Parts: sequence; C-alpha cells; structure tokens
Amino acid sequence: MKTRVEHDSMGEVRVPAARLWGAQTQRALDHFKIGDERMPTALIRAYAVVKQSAAAANARLGALDADTADAIVRAAQEVIDGRHDDEFPLRIWQTGSWQRSVAHFHRACELVVNGRIGKVKHVEVGLPDGGRSGVFPVRPVPAGLDWNRWLGPAPWREYTGFDNGGGVHWNWRWVMDYSGGQLTDWAGHHIDIAHWGLGLDRTGPVEIEGRGEYPDEGTYDVPYAYRFTCKYADGLEMVVANAGQQPHGMGACWYGEHGWIHVNRGGLRASDPKILQEVIGPDEIHLYRSNDHLQNFLDCVKTRKETITPAEIAHRSISVGLLGEIAMLVGRKIRWNPETEQILDDPGAAALLGRAYRQPWTL
Repeated sequence: MKTRVEHDSMGEVRVPAARLWGAQTQRALDHFKIGDERMPTALIRAYAVVKQSAAAANARLGALDADTADAIVRAAQEVIDGRHDDEFPLRIWQTGSWQRSVAHFHRACELVVNGRIGKVKHVEVGLPDGGRSGVFPVRPVPAGLDWNRWLGPAPWREYTGFDNGGGVHWNWRWVMDYSGGQLTDWAGHHIDIAHWGLGLDRTGPVEIEGRGEYPDEGTYDVPYAYRFTCKYADGLEMVVANAGQQPHGMGACWYGEHGWIHVNRGGLRASDPKILQEVIGPDEIHLYRSNDHLQNFLDCVKTRKETITPAEIAHRSISVGLLGEIAMLVGRKIRWNPETEQILDDPGAAALLGRAYRQPWTL
C-alpha cells in the first residue's frame, strides 16, 4: 500500500496515500482499534456547513484570503455532498447528556434498577412549562448573519429575531420549523434519566398518545402545555408532561411497589428517606460511572471504551419526545416499533418523522 508522510506534534506518521485524513486520525486508527460506533454522517455534514459558512464570512471580512476561503468552501461542499463519508473513520462519540455524570442522578437510577422500590409500576417525567409570544416585526438582518444559510432546509421566512431583542440563536427553539419547544429541548435530559433507571435506554415505547396546547397566535407556535403517555412492551407506562402538570414538577419520578424515588437537578428524594441509604451490593447492577462528563470523553478517546452517553442512547431518549410531539399533532394514539423505528399503520403520522427540505438543500 502506498503511503505519504504527515506530521503532528508527536512527529511523522505514514498515512495511506489514497486517504485524505491527517496524522492524528491515523494515530488514532493505529493505536485505538476498539469500538464500532462512528460519528453520525449527518453531524459530519453539518460541521462542514459550519466550516463553509465561517470561511465565506471571514473572506468577506477580509480575515481570510480569497484563495484559501475558496478552497475551504469547495472542500466543505464535497463533504456536504457526501463525497467523503469514508474519510471520517474515528469511532468515539459522547452526547452532552451530562446528567449521567452527576452523582445523585446516578444514585437514583442505581437504586431503581436494583429494585429498592420494588417493581416499577409507572414513571412521571416533568419538563419545563412552555410560553407564548406576540407577533415580532420583520427587521433588517444583522451584519454578519447569512439568514438564508441560517434557515438552511427550513421554510423561508423573513427575519424577526424571534423576540424583541434579536435573540435568534436562542429563541429559534420556540418555533416548530426548527424545534418542538421545551418538550424537545429537555426530553433528552430527563427522559434519558428515566430510561436509565428502567434499563430501557436502548429501546423505546410501543404506544404513545397525548394532548398538547398550542398558541392560537404569535410567532411562537410550539406547545406551551403538553402531556402524553408512553406504553412500553412490558406494559409499563411513562407520563411526560410540562412541570406544571406533574406532582413532583421537573425531573424523573419512578413509582414502585414499595414507594417512589424522584430526582432532578436540585437533588434526590424518596417516599421514605431510608431508601436513599440502601447499599448496592457487589453482585448487584452497577451502572456506568462517570464523575466528569468531559473527562469521560477524553478517557474514552484513549481507551476506546464506549462513553457514558453514546449516540444510540441519546437518540433513544430524544426520540420519545419527538414521538410525543407527533402524537399530539395528529391527535391520536400512535404505535411504534422500537426495533425497526417505524410508526405502524398510520401514514399521516409516519410522514411527520421527516420534513420536506427547502430547495436547494438536500441530505
């Protein structure tokens, strides 16, 4: 095999001549061959969009010469077009679901999964209450913001900033063209914890039904109140709702035969404080432990061990929120196959699993 020499801070390394990656990628391939979960292609292409946009913006500002900018833009476009999917071979991925790396969340889930409240009968997940808005006026696009590119494949709309101060980079999440509101903003956090305590973090529900309250007017059109029930294959039910509709407010609460355990970012509680003093024995289930989310990622880069929040788990967590949103939008129960990840016998609901792209955007 023909090779070429590349250099990094550790010296030179030989890279296959036909490959486009550099020295550090090659070192990782040579020395850390464990694992098979690669970074999602869609994310790689999204990074290329950011890189391309940054090059174009810096060229316009005079901070990058035209030839270099043009080369970056063309290379990024080739990545976006899928011409180099095989040039990103590394396999360590961690999602920012950092609650798993916080001690009291870990403790709560370990108590539940080891039966300290008996068999779990049902679960409640509380997420933030939503809000409403007026209609924000059209205004000039700020200097440095490529509004067409910011919108990407989403439907075209005039720039408003999504509030009275132009907070487009935060308040986009309250518009259905880009997000699902507080529901999808937080589902990946507390539903993730609920799943972890149940041992269901690599699967999903089989039925989802619920109701959301959506604004009649205003720029924000995501649900400001929502409640849906998920049924799992073993009959367990989990109710997800905005905090104002849940007895314990925000967080995850498991109800078992012998009491309940509730956890949120403020702490850990139980129906009987003695439950929280229980010792997990050496032969019981010990969940993956991380005391530092960022360090966990760095450690796994070195060891090639799976991170505490790999892509599959993050996907399963947020998919519950997205399925709840779909069930509320169509106004009926939907059935879900968590193995094939398909909505069954409901073409109208299934169509909402994807969105039409505004031209010329493709994926």
